[in-house]
Amino acid sequence: MKTKCFLAGLLTCTTTPLVHAQVAEQAPSPKGQAIVQVFTNFHTGFGAQNEERGFELERSYLGYQYHLGKGLSVKAVFDIGKSSAVNDYHRIAYVKHAEIAWKKDKWTLNGGLISTKLFNFQEKHWGYRYVAKSFQDEYKYGSSADLGLSATYDATPWLSLDAIVVNGEGYKKIQSHDGLNYGLGLTLTPLKGWSFRLYGGLNESGVKEKKDVVNVATMVGYKDKRLSFGVEYNYMSNNAHIEGADRSGLSVYASTQLAKNVHLFARYDDNFSKADWNKAQDEAQALLGAEFKLGKYVKLAPNFRLSLPKDEGAKTGYMAYVNCYFGL
Repeated sequence: MKTKCFLAGLLTCTTTPLVHAQVAEQAPSPKGQAIVQVFTNFHTGFGAQNEERGFELERSYLGYQYHLGKGLSVKAVFDIGKSSAVNDYHRIAYVKHAEIAWKKDKWTLNGGLISTKLFNFQEKHWGYRYVAKSFQDEYKYGSSADLGLSATYDATPWLSLDAIVVNGEGYKKIQSHDGLNYGLGLTLTPLKGWSFRLYGGLNESGVKEKKDVVNVATMVGYKDKRLSFGVEYNYMSNNAHIEGADRSGLSVYASTQLAKNVHLFARYDDNFSKADWNKAQDEAQALLGAEFKLGKYVKLAPNFRLSLPKDEGAKTGYMAYVNCYFGL
């Protein structure tokens, strides 16, 4: 009897560490990933823009993302670029993202300085952010990041719902008013390759004399291994919280694969204002280019751009670019 007890105890002591070791091996360990993205270009103008030429470092994203396990992750990213508020060539660094995310089953929650939902989906579908911003980002319909909370619920494989509440000031400014920015979005992917996006947002002014801003964004797109295209219609009322300062616009873009590492892309934007109140800034733009992937981390995209101002007397602009992206 004593011999049996001794053998049982010895077996328990021997196997228990092995069981714990196997559990430890199976449990996901924390891991991190550096974020490095650099957008640069050489450009030259023609005709009325003949004097505009040179090399430009447009933007750099430097940061780190760390996966803690059990669906939790944290991310911090610095955005180093130009500022319209500074009339020189100095670069200014902003904190673009400082967030914590949690994924569990069908839910994804984000908090902190997070990506907004206004045009994030459209920007990814366009796919050439290092060449040109998406329509709403280019014409300042809203900010790409802000301080607040967001939630996404994947109701079915073809239906996703999202909600967000943020300050409404963007990531470059502190909260200076009491108003908040609320948004609701819906993404449909009913057929393979096809996607539909609808988003509505309300940005409170926080000031009695000013009006709330309303954003509506719609988009339909298709993407497979060789072909991609998208059509957007965007609307914003009370631009800069000014009553009646409504803006809207259309963006159409497409790309196709010509060879293993070569894509051809094109885009057309048309931005206009209600009753031409912003006619001096209203314009249409066309872009045509090709992308060459030089290995895993570098992309080159020579492209030609045409701008058509709507103000009387304004001249058509012609620009040639060679955009470059490198990053991890």
